[in-house]
Amino acid sequence: MKNRVGREIPDDILKDKNYKAFETTEIGHPDKQRVAPIVTVTNGDNKVVNSIKEIVEKLVKDGMTISFHHHLREGDQIFNDVMQAIIDLGIKDLTLAPSSLTNVMNDMVVKAIKSGTITNITSSGMRGSLGDAVSHGLLKNPVVFRSHGNRARAIEEGKIKIDVAFLGVPNSDEVGNANGMEGDAAFGSLGYALMDAQYARRVVLLTDNLVPYPNTPASIKQTQVDYVVKVAKVGDPDRIGSGATRFTKDPKELKIAQMVNEVITHSPYFKDGFSFQTGSGGAALAVTRYLRQAMLDNKIKASFALGGITKPTVDLLEEGLVNKIMDVQDFDKGAADSMKNNRKQQEIDASWYADPDNKAAMVDQLDVVILSALEIDTKFNVNVMTGSDGVIRGAIGGHQDAATAKLTIISAPLVRGRIATVVPDVTTIVTPGDSIDVLVTEVGIAINPKRHDLLETLSNIPGVPVYTIEELQQKAQQIVGKPKALEFTDKTVALIEYRDGSLIDVVKQVKD
Repeated sequence: MKNRVGREIPDDILKDKNYKAFETTEIGHPDKQRVAPIVTVTNGDNKVVNSIKEIVEKLVKDGMTISFHHHLREGDQIFNDVMQAIIDLGIKDLTLAPSSLTNVMNDMVVKAIKSGTITNITSSGMRGSLGDAVSHGLLKNPVVFRSHGNRARAIEEGKIKIDVAFLGVPNSDEVGNANGMEGDAAFGSLGYALMDAQYARRVVLLTDNLVPYPNTPASIKQTQVDYVVKVAKVGDPDRIGSGATRFTKDPKELKIAQMVNEVITHSPYFKDGFSFQTGSGGAALAVTRYLRQAMLDNKIKASFALGGITKPTVDLLEEGLVNKIMDVQDFDKGAADSMKNNRKQQEIDASWYADPDNKAAMVDQLDVVILSALEIDTKFNVNVMTGSDGVIRGAIGGHQDAATAKLTIISAPLVRGRIATVVPDVTTIVTPGDSIDVLVTEVGIAINPKRHDLLETLSNIPGVPVYTIEELQQKAQQIVGKPKALEFTDKTVALIEYRDGSLIDVVKQVKD
């Protein structure tokens, strides 16, 4: 059948996996029963285990679901060490359910798939060798991609049942009190791992920094933890992030950032007490700096900043331009250090951040958000999952979640190299066009015609040309030409859920 955004969803997937097709972005707040965490009893104070192999032998069995977090990013060492131990022990048919998968994990996951250790994956995204392998049909069953808020919803409602959570932390005492703020591998907020710590049947902390009891402040508490494993190294802090993330010098990115700033400051939402979320890329960081100057010039302060946090956002907090930071993940050392030292930077879990079935999520309070795109089409649908070749090379992350803001801006170049960003139809729909308000490119902006109010307020900004999105698509096509249509087989390799758990799109296997 075709869903609301016109995508063909195979009937067998709807039936066999008990899915509903995507219908609307207006989710509301349904009355749903949450699954209470399973309480299991360990050996009291005797929680320390000597090796990863020992804990894997003790807990992991065929057919289980295991999870990890991705706060360590490219510096993560825990994932590969645990997965190697699982492969060596010959364990099979596991479901891998991490908060996301980073490049440093890719080759190990491919190895685990080939050995039969992993037969199912649910994650926010994947890239590199893993994305390529899955796109060409290596995995037995389709990957399920969920946004950060949707993953929290699925865990809380029992759709994802985690048997064992392996959580790398930069410190812990022997009973399992831990945080992300102290130690050589400190990374700040533990926002995504907090869901696993609360709901997994067994919780294993892995740390290279055992500290005296009681360890406070405790983001993960001893009441949630079954075992603590002392390891040689949790991660490489130089690859987790250090210092402020790079401020772009690329003229195209700077031009886009300037236009984004003009759109924000000319919108009705730029007023004292507004809230916002930006990303961690070069253009997004430039937006933060332009926005800072606009806030100073207009004597405007923000009530809060949300999402993955960077040093430029922390600078706004320290200057008094932002009252609070709500922090689910830190993208650099400056942001991580700030959470340790500034009580106005609040650690939040993924549920508080963006679960659509919550009594209230932080994203519901957002005024402005700036998001990126691999592709955006003439219906304003956005693809952040598959490349121009149809291969999986991205992540939903918080894209769908934050797109519920009052003003959702997509910041993207018109073309990348010889590949159009603005296209007639995106390869994969991740965020529906109903959620997108304005596209900003280096040549000008396009306003979603459904936003009549914004058409009035944003159409006469000096130095910001306004086009229809069809006109921008034609401009892109004139530069790069019309690409050859992609070819896929009939096999479904991935399912793209919308944040309420409905199916918004599927990804087919790339034809060799």
